[in-house]
Amino acid sequence: MSAYVLFEASSGYALFERTNVEEIGAKLDEVQSSTSTPALFGRTVRLVSFVPFKSAADALENANDVSEGVMSETLKAFLEMNLSKLKKANFELGVGERNLAGSIKQALGYNCVTDDIVLEVIRGIRAHSESLLDSMKEGELNQAQLGLGHSYSRAKVKFNVHRSDNMIIQAIGLLDQLDKDINTFAMRAREWYSWHFPEMGKIVSDNAQFARLAGLIRNKSTLTEAKLDAIEEIVEDPIKARQIFDASRSSMGTDISEVDMVNIENFTARLTALTEYRKSLHQYLLSKMNHVAPNLGALIGEMVGARLISHAGSLTNLSKFPASTLQILGAEKALFRALKTRGKTPKYGLIFHSSFIGRAGVKNKGRISRFLANKCSIASRIDCFSDKPTTKFGEALRNQVEGRLAFYDSGAAPMKNLDVMMSVMDQLEKEGSDSDEVAMAVDASESNTKTPKKRSSTEEEAATPAAEKSAKKSKKEKKEKKGDETPASSKKKSKKNKE
Repeated sequence: MSAYVLFEASSGYALFERTNVEEIGAKLDEVQSSTSTPALFGRTVRLVSFVPFKSAADALENANDVSEGVMSETLKAFLEMNLSKLKKANFELGVGERNLAGSIKQALGYNCVTDDIVLEVIRGIRAHSESLLDSMKEGELNQAQLGLGHSYSRAKVKFNVHRSDNMIIQAIGLLDQLDKDINTFAMRAREWYSWHFPEMGKIVSDNAQFARLAGLIRNKSTLTEAKLDAIEEIVEDPIKARQIFDASRSSMGTDISEVDMVNIENFTARLTALTEYRKSLHQYLLSKMNHVAPNLGALIGEMVGARLISHAGSLTNLSKFPASTLQILGAEKALFRALKTRGKTPKYGLIFHSSFIGRAGVKNKGRISRFLANKCSIASRIDCFSDKPTTKFGEALRNQVEGRLAFYDSGAAPMKNLDVMMSVMDQLEKEGSDSDEVAMAVDASESNTKTPKKRSSTEEEAATPAAEKSAKKSKKEKKEKKGDETPASSKKKSKKNKE
């Protein structure tokens, strides 16, 4: 039996025939030793045919097909041209990709092999490809490999099935870092400005308002009633504004130089800019969650959903997690510590920040976390694999969690998951049918103009001529007469037989 090997090079497809198959075919060590030098390896394989790719775009398309296990038209024509004359039972084809071997066997019926010996032979072909492929000049194969590698990687980076979930990961990471930095800077600004005006720190508890007031008031000795309206606009309370003004008159703080005040003002301006940027980043994150994972955001909240996606690595990874893994996602240290010390395992991880677990009773926190993790797993899978983003499923799942909380409190029977999903599907079908009514009306009008109406049976009878009707009536009468005569004749024959 002859053996062939398919080699997917960066510049085209090559088909090699293995020689001396019976001698070294079943011994992996001998195959490995034969691939050590080009001279030894040249005795074991022989180039049968080579077809180059037409362009760089064609090479990228074929590389994507090979990686996905799909046989392209170029590869199919190449194999049929070289192997169609041979009988399928008299040869076997070695293929490196297992999925590609399955598609070749299904489409062409060839006996494809993907064992360790075939992989070693392909490794040897790849190592000595420049000497085996005579049509390629020196250095061309390396250039083709480099160009195809760059284009393939660029295409994979640009291609993202699940939209821009990595933007959510970066945004939630930056948001958490901004929260830490803003808290640190606010503490530093309070401590710095309180040397001059310590009473304002007790009146104003919000860090952003404190930073804006410090930049507005600057030196407390220059504060006048003309600035009361601006202070009231910041604190949004006229009583607090008056308290700040009165405290500035009897403050126990030290005096401060103009140079120090300029530095404090610059620092508070930076802090105010960071808080404003944090607000805009939060709005950006909400919009991205509504576009990428709307059901997960509608169920558990955009911030918690974004943290789940970030901790899992992507929306695809989150959708692959079972509900039990999603339930304790973020509590890995507590889980392994409990397993090591044989203690109680954690009941929840990141989903603890959801409002549902806080509203549940002490006895029901574990139950509701398990139920919530189940619904989050369903929502993430819907968001991951659905084409059109919608919040209908997330809202329905949220109502299910609300019903489960009511069931734990009052005993009211919750809705079944199948009924909820079917109701949402019916709503989506109705919305889709409303949007498609115009197209259906156009199609119906076109079909009415193109196809004539069918005639009814009465119209067809009216359209038939009188001669045809009379002929039909005469035939019916003859049949009836024959039917009447047949029983009488049979009786006469029976009487004669008896006599």
